Amino acid sequence: MTETRNTAHVEGLGTFEPSDTLTTMLRRRVAAGRDSVFAEHRVDGTFTPITIGQLDDDVRALARGLMAAGVQTGDAVGIMAGTRYEWTVADFAVLAVGALVVPIYHTSSAEQLVWMCTDADIRTVIVETEDHAALAEGVRADTALERIIVIDRGDLDGLVAEGVEAEIGDDELDARAASVGLEDLASIVYTSGTTGRPKGVELTHHNWLAHVINGVSEPGLGEVVLPNDAGVAKRTLLFLPLAHVYGRFAQFLCVHSKSVLGYAPNTKNLVTDLQAFEPTWLIAVPRVFETVYNAADAKAGKGVKLRLFRWAVDVAVAYSEALDRGRPNVALRARHSLADRLVLGKLREVMGGKVDYAISGGAALSLRHAHFFRGLGVTIMEGYGATETTAPASVNRPGRIKVGTVGAPYPGMSLAVADDGEVLIKGPSLFRGYHNNAEATAEAIDGEGWLRTGDLGELDADGYLRISGRKKEILVTAGGKNVQPAVLENALRSHPLIGEIMVVGEGKPFIGALVALDEAMLPGWLENHDIAPLTLEQARTNDAVRATLQEAIDRANEHVSRAESIRKFEIVPRMFSEDRGEVSASTKLIRRVVEVNFAESMAKIYDRK
Repeated sequence: MTETRNTAHVEGLGTFEPSDTLTTMLRRRVAAGRDSVFAEHRVDGTFTPITIGQLDDDVRALARGLMAAGVQTGDAVGIMAGTRYEWTVADFAVLAVGALVVPIYHTSSAEQLVWMCTDADIRTVIVETEDHAALAEGVRADTALERIIVIDRGDLDGLVAEGVEAEIGDDELDARAASVGLEDLASIVYTSGTTGRPKGVELTHHNWLAHVINGVSEPGLGEVVLPNDAGVAKRTLLFLPLAHVYGRFAQFLCVHSKSVLGYAPNTKNLVTDLQAFEPTWLIAVPRVFETVYNAADAKAGKGVKLRLFRWAVDVAVAYSEALDRGRPNVALRARHSLADRLVLGKLREVMGGKVDYAISGGAALSLRHAHFFRGLGVTIMEGYGATETTAPASVNRPGRIKVGTVGAPYPGMSLAVADDGEVLIKGPSLFRGYHNNAEATAEAIDGEGWLRTGDLGELDADGYLRISGRKKEILVTAGGKNVQPAVLENALRSHPLIGEIMVVGEGKPFIGALVALDEAMLPGWLENHDIAPLTLEQARTNDAVRATLQEAIDRANEHVSRAESIRKFEIVPRMFSEDRGEVSASTKLIRRVVEVNFAESMAKIYDRK
């Protein structure tokens, strides 16, 4: 085993039977009352409820169609669509016939689709749009694909009709569902592939159920998602891709907990959807919270209004920081009350006005933003996990928040830190292995079942984990200095003008940074600083823009030694792009590609002329 110097464990309270599956989880929810609302989605512009009974009817009807189409127990079925109700129906329908789901990002390329279809032996794929259908048709010759079902074409209705025509009865369908059990494979989820070809993460029904049921069973976490004492259901708006393990975990969590799930397929309408749906909890990545803050800052105006907004932000941050030390004093509580009446209450309304908790994962959230939102009245529960751990492996708890950490072990999970600082994870939600890749599985999981995450961190006395960076992303300068880029990147990513940043310097004489401007935030920032409108290209060389970025970099450099500090930066011509392979589908930087694609900008940083 990899030797460890510190461990932490939280007991899981859930109990499981060998016959338990995600399908039996849905059946139990239906048995508790078919008329309870499972979700809401927009119909003619209005959020319209979907009962759990309707979901069950739609799932069973589509499942019969899949059986009629020849889908067998153990077959892999791909789902390539955005965040919408039909994704959930297809998900549970595939599981109901004993098959397994392979989520495919709706932004995936032909090359990625060929690899997933080939590696998982996908013969049936459910896609959303005609463009997706054309992509799938284009890879038929290179794969074993036999059937392409297009949601927007109405093919799901056609499949349902096939099930009716085949006269497949309830007994036949239920027997198929009962043919799989707790330890059987439920899904193959392909990683986003930041370091090479995506690997297929095998997740069993037990992996998913342990996370869902253990989480809801712990009182603190259950408080976030379970109905209140009066029986009123909690609500969450889902805008993350259901192809991502994080978003799909939220979907399953809502089925079990009775939280109402709102579908938000287009993040461009996020603020409108938040205000219309009025969620009580959210699950998101840090960029969402940064965007909400930056948008509020950009709309604050100029002069007195801007100064008032910035004052309220400072008060919110100070109030949250005081909570860490015990209790805010009388004067701070008075200032916070005034700030709430003048500014903070209006900002809560932007998020729908009822959000109490937000779970953040996928990357580090800046300390200032975490304190700001808590001071605003929205407690952000930072967590940490991976596809291999079926989403969260650790999370902060209500009433026990440690800002700057990713919390204590998720119920049922264990955390450890190896002698070299690597974070290790073990527990019932740990994946079964990489599909068709025993060598990669052996590299990832040691002899005693610990997952080697590749992340660096430390555990405090309470078992709370703090992540400091990635082992493989450590830069070694020409002078031999080891530099962890995440420290600087996390400090700078929250700046309103920075859409993305990548610290560079491997084998170089000093540390530099590639900065991509946030084109959406630029106009508001320019107006607030009395600068005439600029194109993105003009802004790259504007003295005021460069000066404000330099100030931000100088502040970030205060957290590191001189040898680790950013000496020069270059504003790149555009944002980093998923289509160009620079960013993964889960928004992680693919550093080797960025360096190649922005070689000209790299050369400007290190040109000594």
